[in-house]
Amino acid sequence: MSYDFTKFKKSLSGTEEWIKKEFSGIRTGQASPTLLDSVKVESYGAVVPLSQVGSVMTEGPRTLRIAPWDLSQTKEIEKAITVANLGLSVSVDDKGLRVNFPELTAERRTQIVKIAKEKLEEGRKQIRLHRDEAMKDLKAKVKEGGIGEDEMFRHEKEIQKFVDDTNKKLDELYSKKEKEITA
Repeated sequence: MSYDFTKFKKSLSGTEEWIKKEFSGIRTGQASPTLLDSVKVESYGAVVPLSQVGSVMTEGPRTLRIAPWDLSQTKEIEKAITVANLGLSVSVDDKGLRVNFPELTAERRTQIVKIAKEKLEEGRKQIRLHRDEAMKDLKAKVKEGGIGEDEMFRHEKEIQKFVDDTNKKLDELYSKKEKEITA
C-alpha cells in the first residue's frame, strides 16, 4: 500500500498561497489596492473589510482612490486607514478619499525587507510543521502494518523532496519581493 500525499501537498500549496498573500500586502514604492486589504472599517456597528464599504482603484503610480458607497462613511474610512499605521497619507475630497504613498526612505526599505523575511520564516515554520505531521502519519501507518520499512524510507525522501521544492518556491517569492522593495 502506498502513502497518500494529497493532504500533505494541499497543505504545502496552502502555505505557498498564504505567503503570496502576505507578500502582496507588504508595501513597496508602488500604489497597490491589495495593501489596503487588511484595513477594517467600522460601518453601522460592524467591523468590515474596506472593500465592503467602497471601491478601491489605482489613480496614479503612488496614489489610490477610494470611492465609498455611502459618503457618510468617509470619516470612518479615513480613521481606519490612519489606525492601520501603513505609513500612508489620506486626504478627503468631494468624490471620496485619496491615499498617497510617500517615497520610501532607505531605512524604511530595510525595515520592510525585514518584515518580508519574517513572513518567509513563518512560512518555513508552517512547512516544517506540515512535514512533521506527514512523517508522524507515515510512522503510524508503518505501526499499523499498512506500509513496510523500506517503503517508509522511500516516502520520507519523497516528503523531504516536496518540502525542499516548496522552500525553493518561497525563496524565489521572497527574492522577487526583496528586489521589488529595494528597486
